[in-house]
Amino acid sequence: MMNKFFEKVPFVDTVLKGIGQIMLQENRWTGLLFLIGIFIGSWESGIAVLASTSIGTLTAMKLKFDKSEINAGLYGFSAALVGVALSFIFQCTIMIWILVVVGGALAAIIQHFFISKKIPVFTFPFIIVIWISVFMLHHFTEIPPSELINAKAENLDYDDIITPINAFGEVIFQGGMLSAAIFFIAVFISSPAAALYGFMGSVIGAYLSHMNGEPIEQIHMGLFGFNAVLSAIVFSGFKRIDGLWVLLAVLITVGIDVFLIDNNILTKVGGVLTFPFVAGTWITLLIQKLIIPKQQN
Repeated sequence: MMNKFFEKVPFVDTVLKGIGQIMLQENRWTGLLFLIGIFIGSWESGIAVLASTSIGTLTAMKLKFDKSEINAGLYGFSAALVGVALSFIFQCTIMIWILVVVGGALAAIIQHFFISKKIPVFTFPFIIVIWISVFMLHHFTEIPPSELINAKAENLDYDDIITPINAFGEVIFQGGMLSAAIFFIAVFISSPAAALYGFMGSVIGAYLSHMNGEPIEQIHMGLFGFNAVLSAIVFSGFKRIDGLWVLLAVLITVGIDVFLIDNNILTKVGGVLTFPFVAGTWITLLIQKLIIPKQQN
């Protein structure tokens, strides 16, 4: 019955896949569960995600980007993150809602530029839009910060066992255990390997940051694990070598993450966001490119 609904309303299917692609899953049910988890955390963030993902998808359609890429949700996930980030960082004034729409469209356009150049850009368009938006808003407006930031810290469960799950929540700016658990399940139903590798990536991230003396509260929140989750998902698979690539990507990602946070780099533009994931994955892909041809020869 639901499949028939998605066949009749393909735009909804595409939007949900775009949300699912936040964690690299081209799966409508994953996207739907992500959306539910976001609404549990904040109805404003839920609406912002729907709006920005829809605008990003519509922009791609109007500009006649490749249909298969649109249907896969490739023009929705960066736009989705723009919406949830703006609604999380700032109170949702009229200006923020305008930026949710404009930012969603810009994210799709930037995404297309990199896709057309065959560059695996991941969430970099989202990062660019948010860094510029936060810088401009902090310098030229007096929009107050959102209350969600403090609420997230107050509602968080501090426990070593659930820390890796919290990292899944932090990928989409959610601090509640329920939302984080829903996100993990959402990835698992799409790809068990991706979910389990992501879980292990967050464990490694938490352990390394703890050994480096990072604040235990931030570790429990998943702030040193969510980038590792994404890097692990990228290289997840069923071959033994996949585990080695996951480990390498996670180690590089966590190293970049800790360095940027400890040195207060990028704090004036909204923080590191998913940049450690993007940079760590780029470096790992470059190493792959340098090593694999030699192995084949």
